[in-house]
Amino acid sequence: MSVPKGKVLPTAFFRRDTVTVTRELLGKALCRQLPDGTVRRCLLTEVEAYVGPHDKACHASRGKTARTSVMFEPGGVFYVYLCYGMHWMLNLVTEGGDYPAAVLVRGVEGISGPGRVTKQLAIGRDLNTLPIRRTSGLWVEDAGIDILDTQVERTPRIGIGYAGEFWMNEPLRFLWNTQ
Repeated sequence: MSVPKGKVLPTAFFRRDTVTVTRELLGKALCRQLPDGTVRRCLLTEVEAYVGPHDKACHASRGKTARTSVMFEPGGVFYVYLCYGMHWMLNLVTEGGDYPAAVLVRGVEGISGPGRVTKQLAIGRDLNTLPIRRTSGLWVEDAGIDILDTQVERTPRIGIGYAGEFWMNEPLRFLWNTQ
């Protein structure tokens, strides 16, 4: 699907409740300016919420470290980290400063899996801590698509067995059923 150019989401969009932001990101366009200058727009179809220091699946649940310090910034910046030494994971920091929370991008239209998304869109550590703005070369636009609640499936997050039964079963993964 060709995604038309939309309005860049303001920083204030990300400085709200993480679960709300996560749900509202479905159907928005993740936009990447590639090295040749072209812009690729991909509709967000799968996202997961990591809801603060009490969330045992959240990297910041063990406190502020060099790696997680970006999560303690006010929402509207990227948290990009390497998983298993081979896959970059793209997160959008949410909430206000000193409350570490973020949204993991798990899928866009036509690409399933967070490592595949970052590979296809040439996303790496160089984007870590940068603002979610066009000037960073990666941003989010409102594509003008209204996603109905009946089109959204909420499930437990994937791959967080270490977080304990409660957090493993929390329905903080949002999928846009495009069919």
